[in-house]
Amino acid sequence: MSATTAGIDAGRSSRTRLPGAGLLRGGRETAACALTLTVTAAAGAAALVVAFRRAEWGGNDQFGYFWAGMLIFTLPAAFWGVRRTASARLRLAVLVGYALFTYLPKLLRNPSGPLYHDEYAHWGQAHDILLDGRLFEQNPIVRVIGEYPGLHATVASLAALTGLTVWHAALLLLITTHVLVVLGVAVLAGQLWPDPRIGVAAAFVYSLNSSFLYFDTQLGYESLAIAVLIWALAGGLRTMRAGTRGARIGGVVLTVLLALATVATHHLTALWLTGIFGLIALACTVVSVRRRELVTAARTAWALTSGTALVVAFWMGAVAPRTGSYLDPYLGRALGQFGGLAGGSSGGRTLFSGSVAPWWEQNTAFVAPGFALLAMIGATVLWWRRRRSADPFTTAASAAMLLVGALYFPATLLILTPSGAEGARRSWAFSYLGLAVVVAPMIIALLDRPRRVFTGSLLLCGCALMLVGNNAAGMNPSYRFPGPPVFGSDTKAATPEVLAAAAWMRETQGRETRLVADRYSGLIFGSYGEQEPTTGSESFPTYDLYLAQPGKPISPALLHQLRSWRFEFLVVDRRMAEQVPDIKIYFETNEPIPHDGRPAFTKAQLAKFDTMPWLIKVYDGPHVAIYRFDFDSLGAKIARNPR
Repeated sequence: MSATTAGIDAGRSSRTRLPGAGLLRGGRETAACALTLTVTAAAGAAALVVAFRRAEWGGNDQFGYFWAGMLIFTLPAAFWGVRRTASARLRLAVLVGYALFTYLPKLLRNPSGPLYHDEYAHWGQAHDILLDGRLFEQNPIVRVIGEYPGLHATVASLAALTGLTVWHAALLLLITTHVLVVLGVAVLAGQLWPDPRIGVAAAFVYSLNSSFLYFDTQLGYESLAIAVLIWALAGGLRTMRAGTRGARIGGVVLTVLLALATVATHHLTALWLTGIFGLIALACTVVSVRRRELVTAARTAWALTSGTALVVAFWMGAVAPRTGSYLDPYLGRALGQFGGLAGGSSGGRTLFSGSVAPWWEQNTAFVAPGFALLAMIGATVLWWRRRRSADPFTTAASAAMLLVGALYFPATLLILTPSGAEGARRSWAFSYLGLAVVVAPMIIALLDRPRRVFTGSLLLCGCALMLVGNNAAGMNPSYRFPGPPVFGSDTKAATPEVLAAAAWMRETQGRETRLVADRYSGLIFGSYGEQEPTTGSESFPTYDLYLAQPGKPISPALLHQLRSWRFEFLVVDRRMAEQVPDIKIYFETNEPIPHDGRPAFTKAQLAKFDTMPWLIKVYDGPHVAIYRFDFDSLGAKIARNPR
C-alpha cells in the first residue's frame, strides 16, 4: 500500500470517528421518522374519519377505509421502532405516538358519552360517586362492579379536581392508561432481554390482540387494571433480579400495593396477576432445583405470589364475596356447552352469522389463530435452543410466559359456545401478554438474519393480518362503527325515544327507583335515567312477565319477589314483538328465550299489560311504555282484551 493511499484511508477513518457524525446521522434519522409518522398519522386519521362517516351514512366500504387508516400508520411505526440504529428517545416517541394513534378508533366512536354495555354501568357508577361520595354501592347494570371501585373513584376524583365532566375525566384517564399499557409491555420485556428492540417488538405484538383497540380502551375496569397488572409484573421481575435484600423487600411491598390496586379495580385482572406470578415462581423453583441457581429469585417470586394471593383472597372474601357466584355461571355453562359440542349436540355459536363484515376480514379472523400458533411454535423452538446459553432467570421467566401465551389457544375454542364467548374474548388480553413477550425475541432474531428486507416485509404482512383478524374476531361491526339505529344493539340503545323516557322518569320520579326492563332500555334507564333496573336472571326471572300469554296468570313467586323487593315500574319496548335483537339477546345472556331468527314475542304478549289491573300505564311513546305496579290490586280479575 502506498503512503498516499494509506493517508487517504487514515483520513477517511478519522472522519468517520468525528463525534458529530453520529449525531448528524441520528438527527437525520429522527427527522425522517418524525416526518414519516406525522404524514402517515394525518393520512391514517383522515381515513378513519372517512370510515366512520361512511358507516354513519349507511355505506358499506367503511372496513376498507378503516384498515387502510390503521395500517398506514401502524406498519411504518413498527418499522421505525425496531430499527437497529434507532435511539432510545426515538423508540420512546414511536411507542407513545403509536399508543395515542391507536386510541383514535375508540375516541372517534363515542367522544361525548358512554356507548358500550359496560360503559353505561361504569359511567353511572362514577357519576353517582361524584354526586353522593359513597363507594361500594351496588350497580343496577353490572351488579358486581360496585365492589371494585378503583376505576370509578379515580374518575370521580379527576372530575372533582379538574372540573371536567365525568366522561371527559374518564377519557383523560383512559388515554393515559393506554399509553402506559404500550410502554409497560416494552418495560416488561426489557426485564428479560437487554435488547431494547425486543421490548418495542413485544409492545407491537401485544397491540395486535383483539381487546387493544376497543375493549381495553372503553370505560371499563379492565382498561385501568390491565395497565396496573403489566407494571406490577415488570416491577415483580425487577424485584426478583434485585441484588440486595433491601431492594427485594421494597420491591415486594411495592408490587403487593400494585396488586391491591389491581384487585380493588377488577377481579379477573387480579386473578391473572396472581396466576402469572405463580407460574414464574414455579419456573424459577424448577431451575433452582435442577441447576442450583435462582434460589433467591424463586423465594422472591413465591413471596410476590403469596402476597398477591393473600390480597386477592382478602378482598374477594371480605369486600366482594359475591364475585365467585357472579363468575361461576359463565365458566360452568361454557364448559357444559363445549362438552355438548364435543358430543355432537347443538348449542354452539355460528361465527359471523349475519355479519356485515366483508369476506376478507372474516377470513383473516380464522387465519389469525393459526398464524399465532406458528409464531408460538417458533418462539418455543428459539427458547429451547437458547435455554442453556441464556441468563437462567430469563430462561425460567420466559418459560412461564410461554405457558401464559399458550392459554390463548384453548380460549379460542370457547368462542364457539354462547356462554364462553365473552370469557374467551376477555382472556385474550391477558394470554396475549405472554405471547407477545416470548414472540418478540424471535422477531428480532429473524430481522438480524440475512435478507432482512424480505423477512421484514413478511413480518409486516403478518402484523397486518393479525391486527385485522384479531379485531374482526373480537368485536362486532356494530361495536366498531356507527350506523343507522338498530334494535337490540348495546351501542345503539340510546335512541331519542328511550332517552326521553329515561329523562321523564328521572324528572318525575327522582333517582334510584327500582324497575323491570329489557337489556337495552335498562342500559339507558340505569345510566342516564339514574334508576335501578333489573333485566332478569335465573333466580329472578322477570322476563317471565313478558313471556306470559294474554289471559294466563303470572307466577305468584315472581310477583312476591317484585313486591318484597320494592319494584315500582315496568318498562316495555314494543319493538321486541317487531324485530330480532341485533346481538340476539333480549334480557341477559342465558335467557330461556328462543332465538330462531323471528321475534320471540307477539304483540298480544306485550299489549296484555294494558288490561292488567295491577299495572297502571303512566307513560306511552311510539315504542316505549312505562307501567306502575299496583300490587294492592293483585286480587282483581284480569280484564278482557278489548276488541
